Amino acid sequence: MAPLVVLAVITATARLIGWLVGPGWLDSWPHAIALGLAAMFVLTASAHFLSPRREALVAMVPPQLPNPAALVALTGVLELAGAVGLLIPATSTIAAAALIAMMVAMFPANIRAAKADIGIKTMPLPLRALVQLIFIGALGVVLFG
Repeated sequence: MAPLVVLAVITATARLIGWLVGPGWLDSWPHAIALGLAAMFVLTASAHFLSPRREALVAMVPPQLPNPAALVALTGVLELAGAVGLLIPATSTIAAAALIAMMVAMFPANIRAAKADIGIKTMPLPLRALVQLIFIGALGVVLFG
């Protein structure tokens, strides 16, 4: 739930600053959402490198995939790269599309983990799916602005 809170708080704060300061980069919902998403992805990426969440993420990787620890590290790096990409106007749409694709590709691991009762257990699967849709929707705002 912390990533959703980070997304909401950073987006709202950025939008408020944009509204108060006036015309500029933050004076738009897509840009404020991009900043909120970037902060959220930095937070979620940290779980890919820090115990005990890293071990829980490694446990969620389907057994047919090779080297789960390396895959968790790779997805963490991709989340960090996506976070940076969201903040650069020239790459924000590509970053948003890539992050959507990654989130869709990784969601089956969440389903498997929920069914097997392994990995990160912060919320039940239906709520996790709803939150995932919120993240994808926010990325869609950045993508289609």
